[in-house]
Amino acid sequence: MDTEKMKQDLGGGNVFEVGEPNTAFAQYFIGQSYLKMLTTERVGIGNVTFEPGCRNNWHIHHKGGQILLVTGGRSFQ
Repeated sequence: MDTEKMKQDLGGGNVFEVGEPNTAFAQYFIGQSYLKMLTTERVGIGNVTFEPGCRNNWHIHHKGGQILLVTGGRSFQ
C-alpha cells in the first residue's frame, strides 16, 4: 500500500510518523504493519500502523505488558 495514501486515509488520527515495514514482528500479524519506535529508553514506546485489513494474531508481551493508544482508523472483530 502507498504510505502517503494511508496517511491521508488516517486524516487527523495520523499523530505519529508511519515507520518502516514491521518485519521483526511480522509473525504476529496477517497483513502489513509498520513500526516507528518513539523511544527505547527505560520503557520502549512504539507507533504501529496497520494497513487496512491487517489482523493482529494473539500474542503476549512478557516484558511488562502493553498499552494501546488508538489514534485513528477502525476495528472489526
